[in-house]
Amino acid sequence: MHESVLLEEAITSLHLQEDSIAVDMTLGFAGHSSEILKRVKKGYLFAFDQDEEAIAYSKQKLAAIGSNFEIIDANFANCKIELAKRGITQVNAILYDLGVSSPQLDRDYRGFSYHQDAILDMRMDHDNPLTAEIVVNTYTEQDLQRIFWQYGESKYAKAIAHKIVTHRKQQPITHTLELVDIIKSAVPIQYRLKKHPAKQIFQAIRMEVNHELDVLATSLQAAFDLLAVNGYLAVITFHSLEDRMVKQLFKQKSEIDPIVKGMPDIPPEKLPDFKLITTKGIKPSAEELDHNPRSHSATLRVIQKIK
Repeated sequence: MHESVLLEEAITSLHLQEDSIAVDMTLGFAGHSSEILKRVKKGYLFAFDQDEEAIAYSKQKLAAIGSNFEIIDANFANCKIELAKRGITQVNAILYDLGVSSPQLDRDYRGFSYHQDAILDMRMDHDNPLTAEIVVNTYTEQDLQRIFWQYGESKYAKAIAHKIVTHRKQQPITHTLELVDIIKSAVPIQYRLKKHPAKQIFQAIRMEVNHELDVLATSLQAAFDLLAVNGYLAVITFHSLEDRMVKQLFKQKSEIDPIVKGMPDIPPEKLPDFKLITTKGIKPSAEELDHNPRSHSATLRVIQKIK
């Protein structure tokens, strides 16, 4: 079962009170949500997810802790609209865990894993019309190269894109291990011995299929609006592009307007509404890295609304 990354650090950073209204934007298999629910006994938890299996499992897990929660089957980009439907316009704590859950990776039929054979799918939401198979078989060579470089940061993006396009001219690429073999054939043997060459490419395709960066940017802007004064927003990222986006948005929100910066008496309305709590980002402890290798690339960033 999925082990939540930076669990203690994330929950502590939210400064939950018994009556807090909290939002877990990425329910998954309720690792973080369970700990939040234990602490908001007189408050309420709203959790977002679009994965049917995760929702079914988490509903039972959370019900064993309390009844003061609701799981919302919707994309977290729509969080503001969905919460408004329920009469909620302000919340005290918001958490994002942007990692793909272990069950999604481990269940071969979902097509996320480059270790197990499955149909190329990679959708978080089964209603999403775009699949990994469509990306691999219909995107131009230039577009494949772009997403492999932009989302996967692969130095062999060009060679891999070319190899895929050459291969699919003979027959469509439909399965994960078929794609893995093509990727392997496009990179030098020395590189394959150092790291699995499909890791970055599968990540890039998954991010494209689920529009992950666009959705995250939209959702974070909504989260800033939703946060009540003295509320905390915590984000756990696993990818440099996501982390850079979060870092830049947090910086923008917590910076003093450059026009008035350095003035002896800055008018209150010119001071930022947010305070940056983590300047460098929190990384997993050596102990966590040791027993949970998937935590290795995680970074936690926290911001507080102060006015």
